[in-house]
Amino acid sequence: MVNVLGINLSELKNAEVVQEIKKIINGHESKYITTPNPEIILNAHRDEELFYILNKAALSLVDGFGLQLAARLMGEKIPRLTGADLTKILLKDAEETGIKVIILNWENGLSSESEISAALSNLYPNLNFSILDIADRQKLNDYQKEKINSKKAQILFCTFGSPYQEKIIYHHLKDWPTVKLAVGVGGAFDFITKKAIRAPKFLRRIGLEWIWRLIIKPRRIRRIYNATLVFIIKVLRARFINPFLYRPNVACLLYKKEDGKNKILLVEREDELGHWQLPQGGLDGEGIETAGKRELKEETGADKIDTKKIFKNLYQYEFQLNSDCFKKYDYKGQKQSLYIGEYLGKDEELKINFWDHTSWKWVAADKLVQEVHPVRRAAAKIFLDKFKSLNV
Repeated sequence: MVNVLGINLSELKNAEVVQEIKKIINGHESKYITTPNPEIILNAHRDEELFYILNKAALSLVDGFGLQLAARLMGEKIPRLTGADLTKILLKDAEETGIKVIILNWENGLSSESEISAALSNLYPNLNFSILDIADRQKLNDYQKEKINSKKAQILFCTFGSPYQEKIIYHHLKDWPTVKLAVGVGGAFDFITKKAIRAPKFLRRIGLEWIWRLIIKPRRIRRIYNATLVFIIKVLRARFINPFLYRPNVACLLYKKEDGKNKILLVEREDELGHWQLPQGGLDGEGIETAGKRELKEETGADKIDTKKIFKNLYQYEFQLNSDCFKKYDYKGQKQSLYIGEYLGKDEELKINFWDHTSWKWVAADKLVQEVHPVRRAAAKIFLDKFKSLNV
């Protein structure tokens, strides 16, 4: 795997990808493939759920020359296999092997169910496929779930576009017992129906496909700007600047009063069971109070909070070079400020996000240092002293 801005990308060559796909289809587990491009990776830095889903894929295949360039800046070399090319490979193999295919097609997309059906029947006459038009890209209803399962397909394509296709696949893959492989392909079928025209091969080979997109759809200039210049600047910063800096971070000490005593909220990390800590996250250009409230809302669902105090830059630590945090943020480490707030809501209103944590608990304030993971105790002691100084 090659890690670009925190996203793990496959190093497999096309022939190796095909072999891996065959293993997945013939295996016992249901898996999914993603095809991230620079725009998707930038979005994943704003959407932590998408970030998590991309890194949980069986394969993340490079769809975009910008990612190859980014990898080279990291001293790595990775092949490229676009979603459009992957779709053709899967359809051809399914036709030859008799594997059933189902396509979840966004009905507001370029290509209709009838147009996709006609194109596939012409190009792949022996393909066993079905298509289901979906209006809502964010959820499936019971009828649609039953319809999908009734087709007993082994390969599922989703054309919803990112991040909708990745999230639908991740959350529903377990509901499709016959599906062995699911993949979000965006507008790949629009090329098959000719509703969209791909860039000439020579432009694709030299990484200038974005010029073609700009010519065809000038209104996409902002997206293209982000996927080219903004992305490369972020890669250069991650490669040559961030490793020498500490990421601004806020630790959130949320407490409640119970029977006259203070209890503090801890969360358990998703990537390391038994690792309990205070909720925390990057400032991302915001003030400490704003960022603290945002992190608590995102990570725990807590929004009924009375701010008590903020403290700037209380603790600093370095990431381990082989840690997931180092790969995700590219910084040398983190410098932590502290947000302290009193929780005024009910416990049943707390709902942690699955991509960061697995559970939560309240601990007595005087037990905080013992209850957090050993690597968190030095910071926890400093934070607890500040909390006690408030005399709340």
